This record gives sequence, C-alpha cells and structure tokens, in this order.
Amino acid sequence: MFAALHLLALGIGLGAIWARSRALREPLDRAGLARVFSADTWWGVAAALWLVTGVTRVLSSLDKGQEYYISNRLFLLKMVLFVTIVVLEIAPMRALIRWRREVRAGELPDTAQASAYATRSTVQAVLVVLMVIAAAGMARGLGMT
Repeated sequence: MFAALHLLALGIGLGAIWARSRALREPLDRAGLARVFSADTWWGVAAALWLVTGVTRVLSSLDKGQEYYISNRLFLLKMVLFVTIVVLEIAPMRALIRWRREVRAGELPDTAQASAYATRSTVQAVLVVLMVIAAAGMARGLGMT
C-alpha cells in the first residue's frame, strides 16, 4: 500500500510541477494566479505523500528494510535528487506563499520572478522523472553495493 501511494505521489508530483511551470509562463492575472496556486497545492500534496510514505517505507518493516535502502546506490541517487528538488523549491515556495497572501488581501502580487520560478519548476520536473527512473531500477534490484 505504501509503495503504491509513493509511486502515485510521483505521478501527482510530476503532473503538478509541470502544470505549475506552464501556469507561471502564462499571464498572471487573477485566473492565471489561481492556476498557479492550484498546481502548487497539488505539488505540496505530492511532497507530503512522498515524505510520509518514503520515511515509513525506509524506517519500518513494511517494505524491504532500512539496510536495503541505505546500501542501494539508486536510493541514494533518489535522495540527492529529492534534496535538490527541495533546495530548488525554497524561493518559489516563499514567493507563492507571499503571492497567496497578497491575492487574499485583494492585491495583485509582483510576479516579476515568475519566469525564473517556471524554469526552476521545469528543472524539478526533469528531476522527478529521474527519480522515477531510479525507482524503476531499484524495483528490479539494481543499485545494490
């Protein structure tokens, strides 16, 4: 069950981050911002699912066990990719939180950095695809030291 939810989160996350990237490249009027916020919310849902299911799978006896993951190079690659995604997310996350507050206050936010955040989102989408490739290799027993 946790493995299925974990993989489902990858699908949700890939779709969400791609949608956010596209939405950030469109006009950012109120409707455009609503599209950005919707995609960003799904991106957050995916991140929460990744964390809960991933940590549970690694630390519990529900799956292959901690030793399998820690000694698998593809798992370590997935962790590097995940941390890179998180680091890339810091600036857009802070801006989108601020934008949401401003929209709730009836203002239109300064979206001058939207193009840069769109580019980051595209890079994050590529990293999610690489995570999926690493996960597929792990499922076949590749990456063991």
